[in-house]
Amino acid sequence: MTTNSKGILYALVARGPVILCEYNLVRGNAPLVALNLLEKWVPRPDAKASYVADKHVFHLLSDGELTYLCMSDESLGRRVAFAFLADVQSTFLAAHGASTRSALAYELNTAFEPELRSRMLRLNADPRADALTRIHGDVAELKSIMVDNIDKILDRGERLDLLVERTDDLASSTFTFKREARRVHGALWWRSVRLRVCILALCALCLYVLLAVVCSPTLHC
Repeated sequence: MTTNSKGILYALVARGPVILCEYNLVRGNAPLVALNLLEKWVPRPDAKASYVADKHVFHLLSDGELTYLCMSDESLGRRVAFAFLADVQSTFLAAHGASTRSALAYELNTAFEPELRSRMLRLNADPRADALTRIHGDVAELKSIMVDNIDKILDRGERLDLLVERTDDLASSTFTFKREARRVHGALWWRSVRLRVCILALCALCLYVLLAVVCSPTLHC
């Protein structure tokens, strides 16, 4: 994963391994690495962890149901990264908390991607990167947060550079997955519409039959 960018470079909100929304400031395989982490990560209330990958760090924050993840360059302090995730968490829950349990993959991307982007750009524009921490007050003590190499959480010690080498092969699969998620969502929506139309038609037919029995087929009572 090669980039000269600084600050928060990638962020997402997920329910288990299902990514609900994401935003990426750089090109690369960050989404693929993040998906690998989500598949191994066990969400627990107030769980936090950081995983070092080359010259970047993946930070994860969980509330027990949702996981908030961001990737930063190694120079960004963890205090700032977790303050950013806490900001994303509070904003996301306030806007979409009621729909998170049933939302499909990437269903909330259109609605929340601008929020992720604006918060990433705002933090990255601050050279001190302390604004978010001041807004949220004291961040929880970080000494107990696990900081480990990303290789240790991937199956069989799979190394990050192997993921990088396979980026070109897997990138097309990522886009295909997003397109398929949108297609499935559209199909489910149309199925719901057709079901409602059928129910209304059935109700109208039942009403007609009832009136025909009580009155007459021409509905003259």
